[in-house]
Amino acid sequence: MSNPRIPYRLASERPVLPPMQGKRILVHLVVNVEHWQFDQAMPRTIITPPHGKETIPDVPNFSWADYGMRAGLPRILKLFAERGVPASTSLNAGVIAAYPQAADAMLHAGWEFIGHGVHQRSLIQASGGEEGLVSEALELITRFTGQPVRGWLSPGLRESDDTPDILMRKGVDHVYDWVVDDLPSWIETRHGDLLAMPYNLEINDSIVYAIEKHATGEMLSRLRHTLRLFEREVEENPRVLAIGLHPHLIGVPHRLQELEDMIDLLQASDDVLFTTGSPIADWFVTATKAEASADSR
Repeated sequence: MSNPRIPYRLASERPVLPPMQGKRILVHLVVNVEHWQFDQAMPRTIITPPHGKETIPDVPNFSWADYGMRAGLPRILKLFAERGVPASTSLNAGVIAAYPQAADAMLHAGWEFIGHGVHQRSLIQASGGEEGLVSEALELITRFTGQPVRGWLSPGLRESDDTPDILMRKGVDHVYDWVVDDLPSWIETRHGDLLAMPYNLEINDSIVYAIEKHATGEMLSRLRHTLRLFEREVEENPRVLAIGLHPHLIGVPHRLQELEDMIDLLQASDDVLFTTGSPIADWFVTATKAEASADSR
């Protein structure tokens, strides 16, 4: 069957959109900040257990993620502040209580907060039901930031058949799980249309370094090739370039220089605007309404 939520169309046949603030490559830096529970099995591992038998607590693999929260995240915060680039945090809401200084630092930095569950566990595994977990995550983040949560990225990008309907009902207006295009698309739900925002499964340190296990430098290489293509394609239509980051992966000493080089590469392009999810969503909605109004005349 075809995509049940997003009607198919060729990217080359999409209506032409205007630039955003005069720029046509919209770069969205998404830092996934997660709560891995010490008394639970780890979501991902860097060290396999002796004799293949999983242990709880899993000290080495928990420490892998915990290092990112202690040492990797401050490096990323400092780099983005020095370069003056905005960013988003895709946040497990459990981070607010487990790592309060980290949550405060991201709030102080002005990062946009994206809902990402409560802990780094699939929505489908929620003991209190998926809707209850979504509500809890949104409430915790809203209470902490004082702002409604507009965007959502499911842990592991895993959804149930009901997730888009639940998110729409809870007031979320855009989601990053449906990585189907380099521009936003509309997702059909029982409560109206939800916006599917571009995310990235290719220029994403979790995919590149934790799953595919490439040597340091692969993300920069992929970004360079992507940027070159996008700089040609934006003659036809803008592109959204989202980059997925994790403090325990890109924030380690031997990879931070790569992140610096990635920012340098993007800042050297005259086509690039660094922004976050909600402004991209607003830009797309405004442009889409303008297009619909023009078509009706």
